[in-house]
Amino acid sequence: MNSKVNAFLSFVLGLFLSSCAFLGQKDEISQPELTYKQQPYVIGVSDQLRVDIWRNTDLSRAVTVRPDGYITMPLMGDVEAEGRTPEALAEVIREALLEVIKKPEVTVTVETPVSIAYQFRVRAMGQVNQPVSVAFVDGMTVMDLVLAAGGVGTYGAGNRASLNRLTPTGYVEYPVYLNDILDEGDITTNYYLQPSDILTIPEKKFWRGEF
Repeated sequence: MNSKVNAFLSFVLGLFLSSCAFLGQKDEISQPELTYKQQPYVIGVSDQLRVDIWRNTDLSRAVTVRPDGYITMPLMGDVEAEGRTPEALAEVIREALLEVIKKPEVTVTVETPVSIAYQFRVRAMGQVNQPVSVAFVDGMTVMDLVLAAGGVGTYGAGNRASLNRLTPTGYVEYPVYLNDILDEGDITTNYYLQPSDILTIPEKKFWRGEF
């Protein structure tokens, strides 16, 4: 009986040591490509705009983009705003006003960009304290997202986390070593994020030596 117990314990010990060795190894890390580029702001539904017509305060007003993508302006009625930049919308309004105003000067300002919170998001899921879907901000990193999610959960295998990035050919997965970032200050995999990124943290596994 003792020999069987000893054999079992030796097997478990060998498995544990091999798992530790496995955990201590890193494949050559491939940095995810940042394909996101800052673009001119595009107006979306629920954005709050300020339309100013110089020397015509009666025509100037604050408006909210309706669910159908339109705003309502005096002398013009409904004007499509969704999908246009503020400059493009100002030009549309200017051309419409040419029929009643000589050389109108129009400025459109996005006072509250509500729609951007839905157009650009990043997400953290799995073994985090609070799964989140937050608005993307230029310059965000993996750690910013982890902090927004309340940190790695008690049962989270931080060094087996992964970043899934949408590319023209589909999602590509990149390894993220969160334990190394948090415990050792190794920021090799503290990647910069871009819209649609998904960070996933799996659950710890005993057979991998994760406790």
